[in-house]
Amino acid sequence: MSAPRSHTYTHFKVTFPVPFVAHVEIDRTSKLNTFTRPMWIEFGVVFAHLSHDPDVRAVVLSGAGEKAFCAGLDVKAAAGETTLGEEGGEVGRKANGLKRLIYEFQEGISQMEVCEKPVICVMHGISLGLAMDIACAADIRFAAQDTQLSVKEVDIGMAADIGTLARLPKIVGSASWVKDVCLSARTFSAEEALRVGFVSRVLQSKGEAVEKAIEMAAVLAEKSPIAVQGTKELLNHARDHTVAENLRYTAIWNAAMVQSEDFKKGLLGAMSKRKPTFEKL
Repeated sequence: MSAPRSHTYTHFKVTFPVPFVAHVEIDRTSKLNTFTRPMWIEFGVVFAHLSHDPDVRAVVLSGAGEKAFCAGLDVKAAAGETTLGEEGGEVGRKANGLKRLIYEFQEGISQMEVCEKPVICVMHGISLGLAMDIACAADIRFAAQDTQLSVKEVDIGMAADIGTLARLPKIVGSASWVKDVCLSARTFSAEEALRVGFVSRVLQSKGEAVEKAIEMAAVLAEKSPIAVQGTKELLNHARDHTVAENLRYTAIWNAAMVQSEDFKKGLLGAMSKRKPTFEKL
């Protein structure tokens, strides 16, 4: 299913700045791009559409406005939309309802991770709580110099539950640093995020970071979509499986994929020193 070019989302702007690249902006600037339940549901819809759109080969995610990439969950709105604000009730049934709600939230954000296309996340300004969950689900992370990040959940009396605690230890090699920021909820800078490997680039401003992300996405979009999407799939599989399991999966994957026209075009292009063009997938 392709995302119609004329489609307008309620909480996100989706534009196509260069061929085969989609730019998704979180668009709730009046509330510092904090999320409500309709937003996390729509977030999943956006990335499910982009995943299957043959005219999209790479995605950039950023936050609209200058103050915040995302300031987390809009707790006040969420309490009114869900059972978070309810008192009393039988504990087992209330817990079951909350479990379903958390699963729904997790699945919405995880749609970015399972999106077939590589996603470059650009953070700037306030990037707290849910911002970390979202960034952890991206493939590549850039940050503006002014980015202030925090795994904020312990400060509101809970453990982070939308993906940071599952993904951050697999992104950053230092367990000590991960526990440092997750247990303390302290704010850390873009430069610190770069030092530990959470982000791969820090740029002077949000504008420059978005520009560089779109440039990188354009480079990815010129490559074979079979090769790029296969590489994302195999890297994510490697993260969650043993070396032996991943080698076996890779062999099975490529037994099919190296028979594609893209592989032939890639080989011929390398030999002739001419950049090949690839068909939509």
